[in-house]
Amino acid sequence: MEELTKIKDLNPNAKRVNVLAKVLHKGEPKEINTKYGETKHVTEAVVGDETGTIIMSLWNEQADMIEEGEIIYVDNGYISLVRGHMRLNVGKYGSIKKSEEELGEINEELDMSAEEHERQYNRRYNNYRKRSYNNRW
Repeated sequence: MEELTKIKDLNPNAKRVNVLAKVLHKGEPKEINTKYGETKHVTEAVVGDETGTIIMSLWNEQADMIEEGEIIYVDNGYISLVRGHMRLNVGKYGSIKKSEEELGEINEELDMSAEEHERQYNRRYNNYRKRSYNNRW
C-alpha cells in the first residue's frame, strides 16, 4: 500500500493522494448535466479517519462500489473545489477498493469540506497579467 494521506492534511491543491477512510454516510444520487451536454450521476458520501472527515464525490458506477460502514482505500485520488468547498474525488487514473484495515475512532469534529477556499489559479493569473502589463511601460 502506498503512503497514506490523513484527511486533515488534504488541501485544495492535493493530487495523487492515497486515503484510508470509513464511509460514514452515503447520499442519494443526483443527475448533473455537464458543460459537454452529458448527463452524469453524482453521489456524495461523507468519509472519515481518525483526523477528520471530508465529502467524497462518487461518479456514476463508483457509488455502487461502497456502502456505509465500510473501510475504503482511495488510490490516486485528488481534491476539487465545489463552490469553494473541498471534495475528494477518484478520477480515471485512480481507484476505490474495500479494505480489511482497521481505523481508530473517527474524528467527526473536523469537517474538511466545511471551510470555504478561494480558487488559487484565478488570483495568480490576475497578478501575472498585472505584473507583465506594468513591466512593459
